[in-house]
Amino acid sequence: MDHQALPQVERLIIEGKKRIARQRDVVAAAFQEGRDTEIPVSMLRAFEASLRAFERHRQLIVDRQKKPERG
Repeated sequence: MDHQALPQVERLIIEGKKRIARQRDVVAAAFQEGRDTEIPVSMLRAFEASLRAFERHRQLIVDRQKKPERG
């Protein structure tokens, strides 16, 4: 098993959470300024979906690490 996989996905999750926080600020600013929020909200939803995918991937890695290796 690639031992770099878990740290890599952990970094992607951290980056994803930061990206989501920034995008929420973008959405809020657009709303406050009366601008259209359709595209920023769509991007936010895409970032959230990506984060969920990375979190599922992390769980798969953790589950595989718990299983005894067959050989």
